[in-house]
Amino acid sequence: MNILTTNERNQQIADMRQYDEPMPAIGIFWYDTAERDFFGVYKKELTPKMVEDAAEKGLPFINYPRLHRQIWKEQYFRAVAQHKPTKFKGDYTQIPRGRVAWNIDKFIVLIGKWAEPIQEELTQLIDKYFALPYFEFVYDEHWDLGHGWSGDL
Repeated sequence: MNILTTNERNQQIADMRQYDEPMPAIGIFWYDTAERDFFGVYKKELTPKMVEDAAEKGLPFINYPRLHRQIWKEQYFRAVAQHKPTKFKGDYTQIPRGRVAWNIDKFIVLIGKWAEPIQEELTQLIDKYFALPYFEFVYDEHWDLGHGWSGDL
C-alpha cells in the first residue's frame, strides 16, 4: 500500500477542485442599480437531504433563516462602529431586494415589480450567486420598493 505525501495529497485535491461546481443555494440579496450587481448576498447551500427532510415533515417551503431588515441593521451598525462606508444605510425597503427559496419542487425568486425591466440581467445574477439549475420569478407586493414589514414603515 502506498501512502501519499502531503504535497501529493494537496495536488490531488487541487486537481479535483477544478471540477467542483457550486451547489444551489437559498438566500437573500439587494440589487445595486448603479453597479448593476447584487450586494449583501447571504446564502445557504440547499442539499437534497434538506429537501427530503422538509418533505417528510410536510414542510413544502424552505427559506433562508434571516430577514433583510435584520442583516441591514447589523451591517449598518458594524460599518458605523468601524467608521467605514457602507451601502447599508437609509431605509432597506428603498433598495431593490429579493429572496431565493425552495417551494415544493422548484426554486423561486421572490421579487418586486422593480425587477420586471431587468429580468434577463437578474436571471444571470441569480445563476452567478445562487447556482440554481432552474427557478421561477414570483412577484409580490412585499418586495416592491417602499414595502417591508408593517412595523418598519
